[in-house]
Amino acid sequence: MAKTILITGCSSGIGYDAAHGLQKAGWKVLATCRREEDCARLRSEGLISFPLDLSDPASIEAGFNEALARANGRLDALYNNAAYGCPGAAEDLPPGALREIFETNLFGLHDLTIRAIKVMRAYGENGEGRIIQCSSVLGLVGIRWRGAYVATKFALEGLTEVMRREMRDTGIHIITLNPGPIPTKIRVNSIPHFEKWIDWKVSARREQYETSLLKRLYSPSGKPDMFELPCSAVTDQILRALTDPKPKSHYYVTKATWLAAIARRILPLRAQDWMFSKA
Repeated sequence: MAKTILITGCSSGIGYDAAHGLQKAGWKVLATCRREEDCARLRSEGLISFPLDLSDPASIEAGFNEALARANGRLDALYNNAAYGCPGAAEDLPPGALREIFETNLFGLHDLTIRAIKVMRAYGENGEGRIIQCSSVLGLVGIRWRGAYVATKFALEGLTEVMRREMRDTGIHIITLNPGPIPTKIRVNSIPHFEKWIDWKVSARREQYETSLLKRLYSPSGKPDMFELPCSAVTDQILRALTDPKPKSHYYVTKATWLAAIARRILPLRAQDWMFSKA
């Protein structure tokens, strides 16, 4: 019988590719999105899809209950993919922007995670299952203009590390996935959050916004980022994380992520600052 995985954030990009890729690999995929219209599109493509919005506790509860009903009460894996960015200089981020992004990228994710753990504990002698948390290269290094997103991913890295150690006496594996540059809609999807929260015209960094961030947001070059890989490269690593007999704590995707992981270990802070100031 096919194993079942619940995935969040499947409307496009990494989640979309993972949903289709894992289904082709023989998994029963429960592909969720924030909006019903996106779920309807996925259903038309042959996926099982229903709404689950990590910013809404009621939607999390309803979506998780729907997942259990679709899976006959058993959930073998959870891939927490959904997240968004709110670009802007850290000094221009109002507290409300941080509260809002943490609600989706960490608090809602954690709510779904602990619900899954409670279900997985019922399998086998000590529980059984795999939970993959989608972090980022920005969960390893802080890069300018991305303070809000970086903060959520650093927090996710820490919370996941603790949970991984605490769950070692069970059969439930907690795994971190760290994609680097991947062509997704995260940049486009971040624009409404930037426009809602960042008053760049009165910022002390207005000139820097005009020469850097605004061009990246509104007039991208169209060229691939350095070390960029397709979404399928992430799906390949998800499959490894789900099937490796002894899964790793972290699965890195793209050379940029490997370099960031190595740099944190061996380079002094000044060298790290120089290396990542170019991003």
